[in-house]
Amino acid sequence: MKLGQLGEFGLINRIYQPPKDKNIIKGIGDDAAVIKIGNKILVITTDTLVDGDHFSLKYFTPEQVGKKAIEINVSDIGSMGAIPKYALVSLVLPRDLDVDIIERIYKGMRQSGKKHNLEIIGGNITHGKQLVIDIDMIGELKQKNLCLRSHAKPGDFILVTGDLGSSTAGLNLFLNDIKGHRAVKLKHLEPKAKYHKVKPFLKYINAMIDVSDGLASEVKHICKQSQTGAIIFKDNIPIKDSTRLAARALNKDPIDYALYGGEDFELVFTVSEENLSKVKGFLVGEITKRKGVYIYEKGKEIPINKPGYDHFKHRST
Repeated sequence: MKLGQLGEFGLINRIYQPPKDKNIIKGIGDDAAVIKIGNKILVITTDTLVDGDHFSLKYFTPEQVGKKAIEINVSDIGSMGAIPKYALVSLVLPRDLDVDIIERIYKGMRQSGKKHNLEIIGGNITHGKQLVIDIDMIGELKQKNLCLRSHAKPGDFILVTGDLGSSTAGLNLFLNDIKGHRAVKLKHLEPKAKYHKVKPFLKYINAMIDVSDGLASEVKHICKQSQTGAIIFKDNIPIKDSTRLAARALNKDPIDYALYGGEDFELVFTVSEENLSKVKGFLVGEITKRKGVYIYEKGKEIPINKPGYDHFKHRST
């Protein structure tokens, strides 16, 4: 079987092994791993950007590439309820790459790092045929703020911190060489972690995940880990008018971008009915006892069978 047939999540399922160390609070299965070291709880994540796949210097500036590398990892740390602290940067660099590009990438990383009070403390450099940036990030967590995908409960409401679909719309504008739509394109070029939106009410959140692969995919991840199902209310999905206009220019349905696109890096979280008034966000669904994820549209519940973004089955740039 080839990777293109198995897919990203099929591969993860095949290589998964349950953790044995008692200090591992959470291993594979969430946005980041959680471990206990002495009296501290650390959250650790890693993410890789590949030139020609996750970004293109044809339309990204080097600074934007650096910012994205940091922001997407901060998003993973924040989705666990943790605060980012330190980052390690590993680079694969072609021999003919201009040094100025590398310096500008680091400039972008440091700008995002400063915003999140995060320090780059080391890494590794090697050579290769294309530019690759790999970030390992460490955050600190208070036990009471831990948000695992498995914490969702039937009856919880599903909320999202902001509008969806804009990053995928922006990407497709670039791929199809469509002019204009600057605000939508910027959403793809300059993603921002949204941890600050939920920080004031973390204690009321049950499960949480960031939107890297589309709303439908993220809700499915929550349901899988929490042994539940869900209903997504189609008419409640927040999509900006600018995203709808971009989708129209591409002859695409913006709902598809929101459900099955990715890289919006908004946060999806669940909260009990009694705590609903204590949080802020767009209510987009509900967690159910019945297994499966459905979309509610025009009085009907339609099962969502289409997968979200998969690294081995979709084109990124």
